[in-house]
Amino acid sequence: MSPAALMCAAVLTPLCGALVVALLGRKNDRGDNVRDGATILVSLLTFGFVVQLVSPVMRGERPEMVLAEWIPGMELAFKLEPLGLIFALVAAGLWVPTSVYAFGYMRGHNERHQTRFFVCFALAVFAALGIAFSGNLITLFLFYELMTFSTYPLVTHAGTEKAIRAGRIYLGILVSTSVAFFLLATLWTFQRTGTLDFTPGGIVDGHFGRNSAMFLLALFVFGTGKAAVMPFHRWLPNAMVAPTPVSALLHAVAVVKAGVFTVLKVSVYIFGPEYLSDSGISTWLMYVAAFTILVGSLIAMTQDNLKARLAYSTVSQLSYIVLAAMMANAWGVYGGGLHLVTHAVGKITLFFCAGAIMVASHKTKVSELDGLGRRMPLTFAAFLIGSLSIIGLPPMGGTWSKWYLMLGAADTGHFILTVVLLISSLLNVAYLLPIPFRGFLSPAKDELETLGSERGKVASFSWSKVKEASFCCVAPPLVTAVACIALFFFSDRIMLLINLIPLS
Repeated sequence: MSPAALMCAAVLTPLCGALVVALLGRKNDRGDNVRDGATILVSLLTFGFVVQLVSPVMRGERPEMVLAEWIPGMELAFKLEPLGLIFALVAAGLWVPTSVYAFGYMRGHNERHQTRFFVCFALAVFAALGIAFSGNLITLFLFYELMTFSTYPLVTHAGTEKAIRAGRIYLGILVSTSVAFFLLATLWTFQRTGTLDFTPGGIVDGHFGRNSAMFLLALFVFGTGKAAVMPFHRWLPNAMVAPTPVSALLHAVAVVKAGVFTVLKVSVYIFGPEYLSDSGISTWLMYVAAFTILVGSLIAMTQDNLKARLAYSTVSQLSYIVLAAMMANAWGVYGGGLHLVTHAVGKITLFFCAGAIMVASHKTKVSELDGLGRRMPLTFAAFLIGSLSIIGLPPMGGTWSKWYLMLGAADTGHFILTVVLLISSLLNVAYLLPIPFRGFLSPAKDELETLGSERGKVASFSWSKVKEASFCCVAPPLVTAVACIALFFFSDRIMLLINLIPLS
């Protein structure tokens, strides 16, 4: 199969899979093995098609495919390039463990509308791959909007008043920013340059004055609401009312990664790192991203609800990639591209664990987790590994992405950015590590009653007291935790792709 055909097959397989899952789920909406088996098969096929695209890209091939043309220069088109392939590998690769996890979670909670859930999930991956392979801005915009609307039923899945309210905020912020800012920026770019194609070195230089280009860049960054740059971040913590597999989708597999991927791609292929660096138009946005990094971390520290803490952590971590894009140097692109992968794997591990804790113990607050690690040792061990990767400590994959980001910050000459990254890592320690420490080292309430006045003493571990969630809820975070470690030793494979991204 040619690379162009593989690209189309990768995009269309989730779409066809959504139809198959809808048909198979009509008879039994709760726990249909055939329907769930079809979901796994489709996710594996999709990932298989994407993996086969690695070799052609490494050989220097950049196949293109025009699907439709509305007016000259404005086409629905795909183009295979390294940055898009990295995002596609993340989205398709994490779809597999997320599907397995969702089976255990949805059945464990006896959730209604499971078929609708898996159909919308497949459509979201379809949109993510469309974004990844977009050959121009208008194609990216269309798939970006499709992702928003396909994930809305997932956010409102519970059907409660709180879920409906969260859905309104979700749609309100994402649609208003994309139409008012991103679409405006796209049309303005086309009006000035006559093209919307993603072009190595960018297309803006020579068509916009410095002030106009600065405003255009701001429209793109703030118009990409899924990147959750403050003040357009509220949709993300509000969306935590959704089931945990949706949180994993929002934070790792597709939605927020589509946002930061878009910012990174616009900076590389529409503006060009060289133009951004020479003109200095992205400098003020570096400080906006730095502000989001610190404030997101500080708010995360105040959250007792576990998913809310992880949500604000995501707000902060996403701006690492926005900051990388605005740095406009090679180290920034390396760090941003690698953080796209390492954060996805680390954060999905944390959300998997949060869901497993809720399924097995019905606990949702950090203050309720004392001693639970000795009853759920596998889950809390996976959480610890994911946390260390997010913090950026060896031997975890997040070490390398943060290292490159630090080099990029130093290369800009803005010393304060290096300080922000260092402080942020310390804040990561402050809001993440207390969770596994409480689980493993603090006595549970029933243990306190048994131990009496012996303060500081912790009951001994016993396998007879272990009560993990179901296999489907425990195996995925263990797999992704292992991947966090593997990324430390094999990140050079990803860097081979990132090094192919054109910087001029």
